[in-house]
Amino acid sequence: MRLTISHASKMLLLLWLIVALAGCQSPKAYRREADQIALDIIHEKQLIALNKTEPFSIERPSDTLRRRLLVDQNLPYAGVESLGSDKLHPVDHWPDDDYLSPTVSSSFDILIAGAKPLVLSLFQALQVAARNNAVYQTQIEAVFQSALDLDLERETFRNTFLGRVEFLLSTDRSGSNPVSGNTTSSQAGWDKKLASGINLSTALAVDLANLLTMGGASSLGLAADATITIPLMRGSGRHIVQEPLTQAERGVIYAIYDFERFKRTFSVDVARGYLAVLQQMDEVDNASQNYRSLVASARRTRRLADAGRSPEIQVDQAVQNELRVRNRWIATTQQLENRLDAYKGVIGLPPDARIELDRNDLQRLRAPAQRIITQKALSPADTAGQTPPADAPIELAPPGDEDAGPLEMASDRAIRQALANRLDLRRATGEVYDAQRKVVVAADALRAELTLLGTANLGEHRNIDSAMLSNAQLRLDEGQYGAFLSLDLPFERTAERNAYRESFIALEAAVRDVQELEDQIKLSIRNALRTLKTARESIKIQAQSVVLAQKRVRSINLFLEAGRAEVRDLLEAEEALFSTQNALTAAVVDYRIAELQLQQDMGLLTVDERGLWKEYVPEEMEENGQ
Repeated sequence: MRLTISHASKMLLLLWLIVALAGCQSPKAYRREADQIALDIIHEKQLIALNKTEPFSIERPSDTLRRRLLVDQNLPYAGVESLGSDKLHPVDHWPDDDYLSPTVSSSFDILIAGAKPLVLSLFQALQVAARNNAVYQTQIEAVFQSALDLDLERETFRNTFLGRVEFLLSTDRSGSNPVSGNTTSSQAGWDKKLASGINLSTALAVDLANLLTMGGASSLGLAADATITIPLMRGSGRHIVQEPLTQAERGVIYAIYDFERFKRTFSVDVARGYLAVLQQMDEVDNASQNYRSLVASARRTRRLADAGRSPEIQVDQAVQNELRVRNRWIATTQQLENRLDAYKGVIGLPPDARIELDRNDLQRLRAPAQRIITQKALSPADTAGQTPPADAPIELAPPGDEDAGPLEMASDRAIRQALANRLDLRRATGEVYDAQRKVVVAADALRAELTLLGTANLGEHRNIDSAMLSNAQLRLDEGQYGAFLSLDLPFERTAERNAYRESFIALEAAVRDVQELEDQIKLSIRNALRTLKTARESIKIQAQSVVLAQKRVRSINLFLEAGRAEVRDLLEAEEALFSTQNALTAAVVDYRIAELQLQQDMGLLTVDERGLWKEYVPEEMEENGQ
C-alpha cells in the first residue's frame, strides 16, 4: 500500500507553515524589539516625570576607560571577562552573535600616554564614573527592567493571536480491515481583555481528514467558537481591572525618579571623594614641607650645639621631632595611596591603574582663601594702641553675612524649593496615592462575585473516524449557544477582610513615610546651610591663622639665630603652621562639598546622561549676569 497525501492537505499544511514562519523572529530580532519598546516607554515616562527626554541605553560602550587602562598600561587581569562582554567567547548554540559585537563608543574620550599616569580632572572623573561604575550601570538596568514590566502589563489588554498546525498520520489494524489515513488540523485564535474586565475569545479550526484506504475518502471540518466573560460585581470596573497596569505605569516613573536621584547623589559622592583625595595630597605636601623644615632645624641646631651656642638637649629635641614628623609624613603618604586606590574603585577603574588627579581643581577652590592670606600678609601688623583694656566688656560677634556665598540663602526659601523639587518626595507622595488605590482594590475583593459567561460553537471537527462524512459547514442556525451565570456569595471573606484592614495600615505607613522624609529634608537643608556658614568662617579664620603661623615661624627663626629663642619654640611654631595649613584646606573642601550637598538636598543639582552636572544659579545671580 502506498501512502499519499491529498493535494488539498498539502496546500493547507503549506499555507499554515508559511504563516507560522512569517510570524517567527530570530532571537536577535526579539532582543532588538524589546530594546525599542523599552526605550520608547522610558522616553515617554521621562517626559512625564522630568518634563524632558535624554539618551538612554543599557549597553555599555566597548571602549571603556577601564579596558584601555588594563591593556595600555599592561595591568594584570584574570581573563576576557575583565575586558567586557564583547570579548567573551561564545558558548555552544549561542543565539545572538550581534550581542557580543563591540558597541559604538560615545564622543567622550581620554588619551592614555602609555605608562605615564593618567591625570583626571573632576569633570572627567564624573564622566568616567558614569560609564565605568558598576552600581551606576545597575541603576540604569533597573529603569529598563521596569519598562519591560510595564510592556508585559500592557500585553494583558492587547489583541492576542494564537496559531497552531498539527499533522497526524495513523494506521488502525485492530479490525478486520486496516484503516490508514492522515489528518491536518489548524487552529487560529484571538483573545482580548477589555479595560472593563470583559474577556473575549474566538477560535477557528480547519481539519482535513484523508483516508489512504477504503477508496481514499476525505472530509473537511470547520469549527468556530466564541466566548465572552463579563464580571458584574467583584473584579469589575476599569479602576480594578487596570490596577496592575496603573501600578506598572507609575513604577516606571518611580524608577526614573530613583535613577535621577541616584545620579545626583552619586555625582556628589564622586566629587566628595575627588576633593578628599586632593585634600590628602595637600596634607602630604604640607607634611613634606614640615618634614624638610624640621630636618633643616635639626641640622642648624646641631651646628649651634657644635659651636657651643645651644645645649645638647635641644639637639635631641630637634632630632626627636624630626623622627616624629618623618613617621607622620610616611603615614600620610601611604594614606594618600590608600585613598586614591579606593577612589579608583568609586569611578569604576582598577585600583592598580596609574591615575593622578588634577591639583588645579584644588587651587581654584583655594583662590579666595589665598587672597585673604595675601591681604593679611600685606596689611600692617602693628596693632599697638588698638587693643581694648583687658577688663573691658567682651562681646562675641556672631558670623556675619557680608561674605556669604550665593547659596547661603534663608532656610525657609531653601526648604520650599526642596519640597517642590525633591524627586524622592514626589515618589513618597505618589506611594500614598498608590496605597489609597490599594484600599479600593481590597474593598472590591469583599464583594460577591457575579460572572456572566456566554458561548457559541459552530461547525464540526474531522478526524480519520469521520473522514467518510460530508464536509462540515458553519451554519448559524445549527450552532450551539449557551449562557452561564455564576454567583459566589461573600459568606467567607476572612483573608479578604484581613487584607482590607491591612491596606489601611499600609496607607498610614505611607503617610508617615512622607512626613518623616519631609522632616529629613528640612533637617538636611538647615544642616547644609549651617555647614556653609561654618566653613566660610573657618576659611577666613584659618587663612588668618596661616598668616600668623608663617609670621611666627619667621620670627622664631630670627630669634633662634640671635640666641633669643629655643628649638622648642620653633618646633611648636612649625607644628602650628602645619595644622593651620591642613585646616584651611579642609575648610575650603568642606565649603565646596556643602554647596554641592545643599543643591542635592534641594533637588536642584541636575546631572545629564554623561554624568556631568549643571549647578543651580540663584535668581538674583542670573539677574546680575553672574
